[in-house]
Amino acid sequence: MTNVLVVYDRSAGRLLRERQYVHRRDALAARFEAEKQYRDHANVEVVVLSARSRSDLLRTHARYFLSLDELAARMA
Repeated sequence: MTNVLVVYDRSAGRLLRERQYVHRRDALAARFEAEKQYRDHANVEVVVLSARSRSDLLRTHARYFLSLDELAARMA
């Protein structure tokens, strides 16, 4: 299982930070710290995603990891 902290700027459509953690508790602790850091940034989303692999996350949560052009190409 992989646990990934994602910090994503919705207005810019870009990933600001991505970090993998073995233990979910460590990922959640990092999430709470990142939420403090970005609390004044309304367009920044901080999440922890868990999956069997990073490739699973790319399939289920592609918007965090791919550019708008890459997402559009997948839809075509």
